[in-house]
Amino acid sequence: MTGTWSADVLPGFEARAIGPATLVRAVDRPEHPRAAFLHVHGYNDYFFQTHLAQWAHAQNLAFFAVDLRNAGRSLSEGDVPHFMTDVAEHGDDLETAAAAIGETYPSTPLIVHAHSTGGLSAAIWAADRPAPALAGLILDSPFLHSHFTPRQRLALRAVPAMAKATPQRIVSSGPSTYGKRMHVDNGGRWSFDTTWKNAAGVPVRAAWLHAVRQAQARVARGLDVDVPVLVARSARSGPDSPDNPLLDSEDTVLDVEALRRLGERLGRNVTSVAIEGGVHDLTLSAPAPLRDYLTAVENWLHGVLV
Repeated sequence: MTGTWSADVLPGFEARAIGPATLVRAVDRPEHPRAAFLHVHGYNDYFFQTHLAQWAHAQNLAFFAVDLRNAGRSLSEGDVPHFMTDVAEHGDDLETAAAAIGETYPSTPLIVHAHSTGGLSAAIWAADRPAPALAGLILDSPFLHSHFTPRQRLALRAVPAMAKATPQRIVSSGPSTYGKRMHVDNGGRWSFDTTWKNAAGVPVRAAWLHAVRQAQARVARGLDVDVPVLVARSARSGPDSPDNPLLDSEDTVLDVEALRRLGERLGRNVTSVAIEGGVHDLTLSAPAPLRDYLTAVENWLHGVLV
């Protein structure tokens, strides 16, 4: 592993390079935590949810977050944001992060909290090569399913060939109304670096889409995650459109019914919860659904960390 701990861009946090990824930790950590808590971001995202770290500390959890390769703090000049050719690359970052956390807390259980594409990657990692300390997996609106029109599904037939021949070819792009709406400058409640979480969106490239599709196909066939899993989602889906009056109380990215159905295929010990009024990233929901989500996580943890 590379890098030493240094002051992070967020006050009260430290960051350390771990290979191509970056591990972040709260400076104020419990001396004897009941578990380490590792947050994993999604696509067009990075760690900035300081309120999640504060909640974790109140639960006697040692908080960490990882900015995966080509994302957020891990971006270097010339990198293609969020580019990957296989979700196993994210698995490498999670494996390295878990090992780094184990250096500080060698006999402490590990809980991984992963959002959207990070949730998909974490599920595959937990099924294929989980860290010995892994005690549970919390998936916040994991990207287990993609919705396509019949015309789009026809076009998807060319993606495997494109991923091999021109892996960085852009296959779709567009703004994120949801991402724009949540920023304080646009009437939202959250402040974040808009170069690392961009309302203009991050173009989807052929190799990335092929990697996601392959991972989603594995989930559809069924995984065998051997630790307890909590799959959390919003209670309903809606369009990612400025005309949607419920933009701040629906998942405008994923089909929540598909999440419910596919979540059951992750392992033998899966708990599912739907949060009324939650948005795609449940940790960025309005105060009431955010409270409901964290309460659901607390209750689940009580049964896991015995």
